[in-house]
Order: sequence, then structure tokens, then C-alpha cells
Amino acid sequence: MEISSNSSTDLRNFFGSAQSLVRATSTGRLDIMGGVADYSGSMVLQMPIKEKATVTIGHRNYNQLHIKSLDLTENNEVFIDLEELPRDYEEAHKYLFEIEGGDWASYLVGCYLVILKEKNARLGGLDILIQSEVPFGKGVSSSAAIEVAMFKALGELYSIDFSGTELPLLAQKAENLVVGAPCGLMDQLTSYLGKPNYLLPILCQPDKVYPSIKIPDNLYFVGIDSGIRHKVGAASYGDVRTAASMGYSIIAQNLGVSKQDLKVAESNLLPYSGFLSNISPSQYETNFSRLLNSMYGKEFMNDFVVVTDPLAHVKADTYYNIKASTEHPIYENLRVRLFTEMTKVLNNHNYVDLLPLMGELMYQSHESYNKCGLGDEHTDILVEIAHAKGAKSGVYGAKITGGGNGGTVCLMVYGVKGLLTAKEILNIYQKETNQEGLAFFQS
Repeated sequence: MEISSNSSTDLRNFFGSAQSLVRATSTGRLDIMGGVADYSGSMVLQMPIKEKATVTIGHRNYNQLHIKSLDLTENNEVFIDLEELPRDYEEAHKYLFEIEGGDWASYLVGCYLVILKEKNARLGGLDILIQSEVPFGKGVSSSAAIEVAMFKALGELYSIDFSGTELPLLAQKAENLVVGAPCGLMDQLTSYLGKPNYLLPILCQPDKVYPSIKIPDNLYFVGIDSGIRHKVGAASYGDVRTAASMGYSIIAQNLGVSKQDLKVAESNLLPYSGFLSNISPSQYETNFSRLLNSMYGKEFMNDFVVVTDPLAHVKADTYYNIKASTEHPIYENLRVRLFTEMTKVLNNHNYVDLLPLMGELMYQSHESYNKCGLGDEHTDILVEIAHAKGAKSGVYGAKITGGGNGGTVCLMVYGVKGLLTAKEILNIYQKETNQEGLAFFQS
């Protein structure tokens, strides 16, 4: 859409008065269930939050990307010479992370580069202004909000059409290959397709989206920030993802798949279509649980050699918690499916009796994060406070969200009493830990 004449001072100062501008927005998301099981093909259940990222772009006469963030106070303006920007994704990643401000700008430049290559688009220089209400490092998908908004803006400015789930798939590619963060797809799908006051079920194989589920009156999902910064690119997240892929490789080879076939076979030709989440807990316990042990990367490479996940990187001297990382998506997929089916029933019945069961699934999910190594003492404190408050205070469940290692805890609360208790939990947490925290509510 065109920006009206009453645009903000920031817009007038950054863009020329005669520039034709396009603005696009996208929301952050709260991970209700599923979290880090998305890259193993799990069902996930997501919800958009109120906070949005806004990207405004306009044509630039120079062959440059001029990018400014209104959310940063230092290194908040970057100039990228398009003749110097590598077209290869890996080389572009190296180039961007060697220049001042290139780390945060990579989310936008990555989108530009992906649309240039994957859509064979003819693009030119741009002025790009970004402002986001979605706080960075809180586990509520600030990166996906920025990427989806950027793709929307580019699509409108250059009249580029996207079909189905193409836009979020391209946004994930930008984050995986240019930013260098091995995220799954649920964040971009939710930022693009999420609806206010609805939950979005997604089967991440890779992107089957089910009809949204209306959140019933008086039920609320509240995110409470632990104050501990989460990074998808952090080593532990990548190590858990790699360990899960190592576990799948061990299982597949035990079933007779050769190392060569694991390298080259299409996923639909592999056992369980290549996804751990397609293994049922009973099958896992009966046939595979005893096969899995923690080991160093060099031991795995000596015995099993290959992983199927292209974003998994086995490091020789890293000790991998293979069993817990493999079990998480297998059991999480069942937890999410049960939670989703119960959520569908909520709008048709007096549903309060179901909430303790749903809450137990959330608490189990939280503990599974901890077993993988993705927990954090601060998020544990929040979950423990919520558990102690319990149903008598309107709080039925709590779990760490997204990639773990800090970030945000999701609470499931009922009625005004539950909302008031959620605020009380945040206050208690802040006093106990001296951490600044935020609360996120459904859009």
C-alpha cells in the first residue's frame, strides 16, 4: 500500500519526499506446543501475538541497499553495495557478518537475495526502514516477523506473486542459508498465516497447514519473557537438532538403509518418510530406544557417517545427547496431537475439566526440553511459579517456547483470575531474579 502524506517523521527523514513507498507488517508468534520438534516433522500449534514488525521500502537511485533500524541505537544504518554482495548464500553470509551491522541487516538482505535468485526477479537499489515491536531474543519469532514483512513488501513493490506457502518457505531459506540460523518452518508460517484469536496447527513435513482453531472465550495463552536472551543460532540449539538427525540415522541404518541411500534417497523413500515424528512412542520403545546412546561426533562419524538433515553439522569433539534429542520429537508429536484434538473440543463443551490434561502435556513438554539440554534455570523458575499457583488461581499449564535456552514461557490461563495471576507470576519472577520481563498476549 502507498504511504499517506501524514507519515511519521522517521519516514520523512529517511526517504525522499517524492519516493513511492510500500509498507508491510507481520506479527511475532507464541509457540503453544511443538517447539523444536518442527525440524523433525512434528505437528506444532502456534499463535500470533499482538506485536508486529514493520518494513517500509522504496526504490533507490544507487545500486545499493540502504538499511536503517529504528530499534537500535548503535550501528543502526548499513549500506550494501549490490555489486559487491555475493550471490552465493554461504558467501553472502560470510560477507555480511564481516561488516558492521551486517548481522542484523542479514535478515533483510537475505530476503532480497533469496527473492533475486529463487524468483529470478529483477531488483534494484532500495531504501529499507525497519521498526519492530517484536523484541529480539525473546523466543517470539522476531526474525520471522521481519522476514515475512520484508517479503510482503518486496512482493508488492515488484509485483511478485507467491503461491500457497511459498513466501514462508523462502523466508525460512533466507534465515537458514544467509543469516545462518537453523530454524524450522513454523515461525515463518505462523507470521504469514496466523489469525488473531486462533491457534494454527501445522504438520512440519514440511508445511501442511490445518484449519485454524478458535480459542474459546475465557481461555488465554500468555507469554512471559524470562529476560534471558534466546538465539536460534546458539550452539546448543544446533547441537540438539544435529543430535536428533544423528538419532534418525542410527534408526534408519538399523532398519537396513545403507549410508549411501541415506545420502541420496528422497525423504519419502526413507523409513517414516525421513521424519522422527512419524515414529510412534510404542514403536520407539519396542524397537529403537536401546539403540541410542550419547557419543562424541567423531564416534558417530566413524560408525554411522551420515545425517539426512542438511542443516545438521556433526562436530568431532562435541558430545551429543542423542537419545533425549531423538525422543523429544517422537513424544512431542503425540503431545501436540492430543493437545490439538482437545482444543478442537473446547468450543463445544463445558471444557474446564479438559484443561488440567492439556496443562500436563505442556509441563511434560517443558521437561523434555530440559532433558535435551535446551532448558534454562530462569524459565524453570517461571514454570515452577506457575505450577505452584495452579488451577485454583486459573493457571493450568506452562512450558518453555520456541528454541529454548531462555526466551519466553507460555502460560495457559482461564478467566480474569488467570490473567491476573499471570501478571502476578511476572511480578514474583522479577522480584526473585532481578530480571526485566515482558508479557505477550494473543492478538
